[in-house]
Amino acid sequence: MSITRREFAKIAAATAAAALPLAAQPRRSVAKPNSRFAGVQIGIISYSLREMAAPEILPAITKLGINEVELMSNHAEALAGAPAAPPRAAAGAAANPAQDKYRQDTAAWRSSLETMNKYHDLRKQFDDAGINLGILCYNMNGAITDEEIDYAFRMAQALGVRSMSSSSTVTIAKRVAPFADKYKMIWAGHGHDDVNDPEQFAKPETFEKIMSFSPFIAVNLDIGHFTAAGYDAVNFIRRYHDKITNLHLKDRTRNLTGARGGNLRWGDGETPIREVLQLLRREQYPFPANIEYEYQGTDPVIEVAKCLQYAKDALLGIA
Repeated sequence: MSITRREFAKIAAATAAAALPLAAQPRRSVAKPNSRFAGVQIGIISYSLREMAAPEILPAITKLGINEVELMSNHAEALAGAPAAPPRAAAGAAANPAQDKYRQDTAAWRSSLETMNKYHDLRKQFDDAGINLGILCYNMNGAITDEEIDYAFRMAQALGVRSMSSSSTVTIAKRVAPFADKYKMIWAGHGHDDVNDPEQFAKPETFEKIMSFSPFIAVNLDIGHFTAAGYDAVNFIRRYHDKITNLHLKDRTRNLTGARGGNLRWGDGETPIREVLQLLRREQYPFPANIEYEYQGTDPVIEVAKCLQYAKDALLGIA
């Protein structure tokens, strides 16, 4: 009886724990993960696996068969050996020397050439697994310093990514622009859904504003948030496809007066996931559509696998 490549991979994974030591194992070729369907690259943001310890993330992505990742900066730092944060002090507590030391140790660690070498090594781990580390997600709030912004770009360069994504603000985007110009690295604002906050990347015109700051500032469109905000993701992608670095895929309902639209299992909300993916298939846009698992499900690996199957079915024309 013959078995398929998929069945072989499952058998190999199930028996890995009982395998012989590596040096004693016969050499065999292992199929690399592949999540490109009908010319459309489906990827994952590692935030989807936030419940897992950082060392478990690469094996999980490999097991899922996904070959494109957007890596969260906290995951990258943990995998590169960054200082561990101490427990948070209780609210109202006196100054915490452990926190001060952590900040000093982190600043020294980030400035080290050895740290940048560790990011090179981390990139190689993904390459060896057959997974493209395409994007670094480095979120930037109002407290970020210029030194940290510069570090984020050096980190991105060391990881060899093609762009950065960032949940941030209009004010920060303006500060980021000179760094993006300096490093010639694309920085993409990640959209949210609060149309009443002029600092948030929620409206099409807000994305237009930040893109005017630099030719290296682009858009990371979260089609779930964009739908919740009341906008049409398909039309936006058609218009701005040449300024989009990647999509985040999730299913949400539209915001109602006084209430935010919920995160739902794919297919249960109002986000046009299927229509967006089919647009990418027709036009063969080059950017990836990354799974962002946020609804309340069971095990994250199981739920991401369901999302991946939904995307595959949408792209291959399966109802």
